[in-house]
Amino acid sequence: MANVTIYSSNYCPFCIRAKQLLSSKKVKFHEINVDGKPSARAEMTQKSGRTSVPQIWIDNLHVGGCDDLYALQHANKLDDLLAK
Repeated sequence: MANVTIYSSNYCPFCIRAKQLLSSKKVKFHEINVDGKPSARAEMTQKSGRTSVPQIWIDNLHVGGCDDLYALQHANKLDDLLAK
């Protein structure tokens, strides 16, 4: 199974949806919460070039946010990425 990392916030509905999708697939993920942690948010922004959460990586591939994760699911590409 691939290593999944998600930068998130407790109050973000898109973060909740992304984590629900991953959990429904029984994917264990490393969550980095950026709430009140400017250094974690800065690290996420530097890595992704984006300031919004969630930001998701599957192994070394930056998938993007929640909509991007669901787009992979609807295109039947997510399972292949997660299986690597």
